[in-house]
Amino acid sequence: MSEQFEMVAKTFQGLENVLADELKALGAVDVETGKRVVAFKGDKATMYRANFCCRTALRILKPIYKFNADNIESLYESAKKFDWEKIMNVKRTFSIDSTVYSDEFRHSKFVTYRVKDAIADYFNEKYGERPSIRVTNPDVMLDVHISGNEVTISLDSSGESLHKRGYRVAQTEAPINEVLAAGIIKLSGWDGNSNFYDPMCGSGTFLIEAALIAANINPGVYRSGFAFERWEDFDEDLFESIYNDDSNEREFEYKIYGSDISPKAVGIARSNIKSARVGKYIEVDMKPFQEITSVPEGGGVLITNPPYGERIKSDDMEALYDEIGTMLKNEFKGYNAWVISENNDTFDKIGLKPSLKYPILNGALECELRQYVIFAGTYSEFRKEGRSVKNENFRGEAKQKFLRSRFEPTAVEGDAAKEETRSERPARSAANREGRKFESKERRFERGSRSIFKKDEEGKASERKFGDKKPGRGFSKKEDERRAPRRPFAAAKAGAEENKKPYFERKSEGVERENRRSEIDGKDHSEGFTKKMVKFRQPSLPKESGMSLGVARRLRKKTDSDK
Repeated sequence: MSEQFEMVAKTFQGLENVLADELKALGAVDVETGKRVVAFKGDKATMYRANFCCRTALRILKPIYKFNADNIESLYESAKKFDWEKIMNVKRTFSIDSTVYSDEFRHSKFVTYRVKDAIADYFNEKYGERPSIRVTNPDVMLDVHISGNEVTISLDSSGESLHKRGYRVAQTEAPINEVLAAGIIKLSGWDGNSNFYDPMCGSGTFLIEAALIAANINPGVYRSGFAFERWEDFDEDLFESIYNDDSNEREFEYKIYGSDISPKAVGIARSNIKSARVGKYIEVDMKPFQEITSVPEGGGVLITNPPYGERIKSDDMEALYDEIGTMLKNEFKGYNAWVISENNDTFDKIGLKPSLKYPILNGALECELRQYVIFAGTYSEFRKEGRSVKNENFRGEAKQKFLRSRFEPTAVEGDAAKEETRSERPARSAANREGRKFESKERRFERGSRSIFKKDEEGKASERKFGDKKPGRGFSKKEDERRAPRRPFAAAKAGAEENKKPYFERKSEGVERENRRSEIDGKDHSEGFTKKMVKFRQPSLPKESGMSLGVARRLRKKTDSDK
């Protein structure tokens, strides 16, 4: 049996039980939830799977050294005693992130400096040289947590926060965090067993996360890498097997729908959906939610994140939420609706009695997630049918505890609050939905397409590569060249193992692609270009256009040259 060791997974407050369920499904043992953290035990494979598969984890830490320190000098001396050669040498680079909840240690940066000094002096005294500090992409990332006088030094196995999936190519002014979006979907109990609708989809985060859940696609497949890949004990073969295992992926028989009033938001959502290669599951239209007059039959789940009223008048907010209530009552009969918002007063304007209220954090904002069971006729008739508005399948098993709790980090578990701040984005407002700003993000496709299902001529499920073109929705030739397939999965399934590239080969090819893209992306995906591109695409935003980024870029250049 492989060696078992302690680990800690950070998450948002309110998602602890969902993350605990995910970890148990991956084989973790001794799982215990805290506030914003889940402690567990497992082996190296469990750690790899937690990073690659967990939808609601922000990062995975591996504690390596625990001790008590009463002052800054005892911290330095104790840190210096650790055998740092176990995890690095003088040729490696490292970084340190510190979180402090203590009367003795009041400055996290000073803690970081002294631990850094301890590591540097450890190597200087033995070899006359020391490893270097590197802020971006270091070989070793250390996390220092101090609660009172208890110090825990951990290895950060994730690197960049796990909410950075890698599929987002652009964003609206205030997109919801990917981990939070996935967590809310999991809390609702939706797992692809019905239709899904977001009438205010923004940059499409709920839509994409829903598609990944429905098809059971691991979110880590889009990332360029994890911190544990740079560790000296990294097991390439083990991670290769986890990376290439898609045995749990499945066919999604329903549909995911999204809409938004903003043409720019719709264009960005479509670009992100194409980047995630889940376009076969999702339909996005440009329309205000007030104009929704028909929805897919058979019921389903609606989840949306409307504006919170940070920048618009209270009268407008009340009218907005009143219209949301009207839309739900008139058009979404048979649906379970989930709405997240900050303002309880505007919540009441929806005019429906919520079946459930659940506190949750959106960045630094204390919000509430409410469920509304939408049914036709009267409540008495609804009850006579043997139905109930109570949600017995709600995933927040400890919801009553959270209803009584405050959103304040504890001394032991509050370091995930820093993670929330790192990923915090401003709240959306209705007033600026037409003119919302966005930033382009660097596109990384070191790991390419995954396989999903399609119907053959006989109507049977067959396999196709995840990046296969659909009529009217294919990638441009230039984008195809830049997005090399992760692996020839269909061939591998058929037994042609010789076509499967070794991990180290893919990794070296990925480095070369990153170098080539660095020049292209700096030009093609700058903020200025993206704004021009989206503006250029506005007249062709209807669904049937299917314009790729590459096509838009070439047409834009041609237009400019004609001028």
